[in-house]
Amino acid sequence: MPTTRYLSPIGLVGKGYRLIIAEKPKAAKRIAEALSYGKARKYYYKGVPYWYFTLGYSKYVVASAVGHLFTLTTSLEGFPVFEYYWAPIWEVEDKASYAKKYYELLAILAKYAIEYINACDYDIEGSVIGYMIIRSLGDVRRAKRMKFSSLTDTELRRSFNQLGPLDTPMIEAGLCRHELDWIWGINVSRALMRALQKTTGRRISLSAGRVQSPTLIEVVRRERERKLHVPKPKPVVSVTVLIGSEKVPVELVEPKPETLIEARELAKALKQQGFLYVSSVSYSVEKLQPPPPFNLGDLQSEAARIHGYSPLTTQRIAEQLYLDALISYPRTNSQKLPPTLNHLKILEKISSIGKYGTLIRKLIAETKGVLRPRQGVKDDPAHPAIYPTGVKPAKLSIRQWRIYDLIVRRYLACFAKPAVIEGIRALLLGPKKTLFKLTIKSLRYPGWITYYPYTPIEARTIPKITKGMRLKISRVAVKVTYSSPPEPYTRAKIVKWMETVNIGTEGTRARIAETLFERKYLEVKSGKVTVTPLGFAVAEVLEEYFKDLTSIELTRKFEQFMEEIRLGRRSRSQVVNEAKKTLLKLFTEYNNRIEEVGLKLGISLGLLQPKKKCLLCSREAISKNLCTYHLQALNQVIESYNTWHKILGITWSEYLVKLLKLKGTGEWVKDTVKALLSNTITLNQVYQ
Repeated sequence: MPTTRYLSPIGLVGKGYRLIIAEKPKAAKRIAEALSYGKARKYYYKGVPYWYFTLGYSKYVVASAVGHLFTLTTSLEGFPVFEYYWAPIWEVEDKASYAKKYYELLAILAKYAIEYINACDYDIEGSVIGYMIIRSLGDVRRAKRMKFSSLTDTELRRSFNQLGPLDTPMIEAGLCRHELDWIWGINVSRALMRALQKTTGRRISLSAGRVQSPTLIEVVRRERERKLHVPKPKPVVSVTVLIGSEKVPVELVEPKPETLIEARELAKALKQQGFLYVSSVSYSVEKLQPPPPFNLGDLQSEAARIHGYSPLTTQRIAEQLYLDALISYPRTNSQKLPPTLNHLKILEKISSIGKYGTLIRKLIAETKGVLRPRQGVKDDPAHPAIYPTGVKPAKLSIRQWRIYDLIVRRYLACFAKPAVIEGIRALLLGPKKTLFKLTIKSLRYPGWITYYPYTPIEARTIPKITKGMRLKISRVAVKVTYSSPPEPYTRAKIVKWMETVNIGTEGTRARIAETLFERKYLEVKSGKVTVTPLGFAVAEVLEEYFKDLTSIELTRKFEQFMEEIRLGRRSRSQVVNEAKKTLLKLFTEYNNRIEEVGLKLGISLGLLQPKKKCLLCSREAISKNLCTYHLQALNQVIESYNTWHKILGITWSEYLVKLLKLKGTGEWVKDTVKALLSNTITLNQVYQ
C-alpha cells in the first residue's frame, strides 16, 4: 500500500534490513519479485516505489536509482581546472531534477541498513552508480555485489546466492573514465568558449569531449572529401550474352579501355564478332558459415541496415527488452555464448511465442538436438553475447518486436548448419584479345539463412556452360561512369567507426554520436548526415590547436590505460595525473594563441567579419580571394581537366558544364565551377 509523502519509509519497514540497490525502477521490481518469490510488498515515497520482503530472519528492502545520481562538478571558474568533486546530479543539472526524490529515498533507506548490495547492471557504469550511492549515503565496508546478465528469476536468485565483494577494479576504471571525460570536456569546452568571448564578447555554448571530438573530426574529414570531390570519368563497355533464353551480363576484365574512343572501337568490334568464346569454366560449391550471436555493435549495425534504426534507438529498445527480462544484457562486446546456458530449455520456451514454433522444430530436427552455437572472436569479461531468455513478451511495440525478432532469429541462426552456395565462373574471349568474366551464384541449401533471412543471395538455376562454347552477344553498350565521393556517414556508421578504432565503449558510443547532433555540430539533410558550419568551425579549431589532444591515438591510449585499471595493472591516480599533465602542457601553449582561436571561431560562426572575405562564402580568403576550401576546390578542378580531356576529349567549357550537372560533384567544387562559368573567377586571375 502506498505511503503518504510525509511518512518515512522507516516507519513501515523498521531498521536492521539489507538494502538492495537497482539501477532503474523496473529492474528493482523484477529483483524484488524474483528474490521474494512474488511476496514482496510495494511501497511509495513521494511517488517513488520500493519493495520490502523477508527471507528467514533477514529483512530486505529493494530500491532504485534512475541511472547516475551523482556527477562531477567544480566551484572554480576558468581553465585549466583540475579541482572537482562528486555532487548529487540534480544539484548540478537542472534537467536532472527528477532524480532528487530517488536520492532522498535512498538517503533515508541507507541510513538504517546493516548491509548494502549493489544490484545495478554489471558493467562499469552500473558498478559506479551503485558504488557512489553506497559511498555517499551508506558504508562501502558493508557492501556486496550481485552479478547477473539477465533479469530472469533463475539468474537473479543464482546471483543473490553468490554475492561477492564490490568489483573494485571495475569501479576504479569507471571512476577514472568519468574523471578523464570531465577534465577533458570542461577544460577544452571552456577554452573554446573563452576564446570566442574574448574576441566577440559573446558567450556561446561550445562543447568538446575526449571521445566526442575525435569522432567529430573524423566525420568532418569525410565531409570535406565529399564536398571537394571531382568525379573522374571512366568509359565502360557493357555486354550481355544469351545462355539459352536468359540474358546474362558479363564483366570486362582486361584490357579495359582508357578513353572513350577506345571503348567505342571495342564495342564496334564486339558487335561485328557477335559472340564470346568460352575459354574456361569452373563450378564451385562453398559453405557460408552462420553468423555469431549479436553483440551490441553488431545488433546496432543490423538494425540500421534492415530497419533503418539509429544506434541509440536500437540501444534504448534493447535496454527495455532487457529490463523486461526478454533478452540478456545488451551492452556487451561479446560474440560468445557460455557453455552453461541451457539452450534447449530456452528454445522450448521461445517455441510458444508466435511464429517461432515451426522454426525451432525445424532447427531441433536439423541439429538432432545437439546445439553448438557458432562463436565469434570478440569477448567481454562481464557478459555473454545477447540472447533471448525465453520469457514470453507481454505487449511490445512494433519497434520492440523488430529488435526482439532480430535477436531471436540471430540466436537461432548461430546453431544452424552452414548455407551452401553454388556458383559458376567462366572466362570468355572477345576481339582485340579482350577477356570477360561471367559469374553466377545460387543458394543451393539455405541452412542458417532459413532463420535469419537477410541475405541477398537467392536460389536460381545455374546454366550449363562448357569450354569451347560460343555465347551469342545480345547487347553491347558504351557508357561513361563517374567516380563517387565517399559515402556520407550515418549514425550507425559513426558508431561502427568508433568501435573499429577502439574509442568509447559499447554503452557510450551511440550516446556520444547523438551528442554531436544535439550540439548542432551535425544534422540530417535529405536523409544524409552533414556537418553544420558550427561543426566545421569547432573541428577546424580542434585540429589546429588541440591536434594531439583530439587524436585517435591519444584517445585510444587512455582507453587502454582504463582497461589496465580494470585488470589491476595500473592505478586510477596514475592515469588521471597523466591526463592532467597532458592538458596542462597543451593549455600553456594554447593561451598564447587564444585570440587567434577566437577570431577563427568568430569568423566561422558569422560573428566577426573576416579581413578579406572569400568570393564564394563567408570564410576568410587566404589566396586568390578564396578560402582554404574553395582554393582547394579550384586547384582540383584545374588539375582534373587534363584527365577528363584525355579520356573524353571534351573542351574546358564542356567539362565545367558536365561537372555542374553531375550528382557526385562536391558542393565546394560546384561553387567554384559556377564562379568559373560566370567569370566571377577567371583563369587569368588564377595564374596571376
